[in-house]
Amino acid sequence: MARVTVEDCIDKVENRFELVLLAAHRARMISSGSPLTLDRDNDKNPVVALREIAEQTVSPEDMKEDLIHSLQKYVEVDEPEAEAVPLVPSSASQQTTQVNAVDDSAVEFDRMSEEDLLRGLEGLVPPERSDDI
Repeated sequence: MARVTVEDCIDKVENRFELVLLAAHRARMISSGSPLTLDRDNDKNPVVALREIAEQTVSPEDMKEDLIHSLQKYVEVDEPEAEAVPLVPSSASQQTTQVNAVDDSAVEFDRMSEEDLLRGLEGLVPPERSDDI
C-alpha cells in the first residue's frame, strides 16, 4: 500500500481545493462502478483516486470537465429564435396609422426575421463626421 500525499498530486493539479474536488469526484465515480486504472492494494476510493491523479492514469482536465457536467442542472441550447421583428412602417402605412390612431386593432405590421434585421443593420453606413462639432 503506497502512501499518497497532496504534494504528490499538487504538480498535476496546482490548486489544492480543485484537487480535493477532482479526487472526491473520481472517488464517487469509482464507487458507482467506474473501472480502476490502478491496483486497489486494499485502499479506499479517495486514496485510489489520489493515487490515480498522482500517477497520471486519469486526466485532470477530463475529470474537471466531467465534474462540471455532473453538476449542471440545466444545459442551455443556443438556437436561433423564430420570433419575427416588426419592420419600420413605410409612408403608406404611416398614413394608415395616422388615420387609425384611435383604433389600434387595425394597425398592421410587416414582419421580418432577426437575421434579416441584422443583415440590414450591417449594410448601414455611418454618417460623415464634420469637424465643426
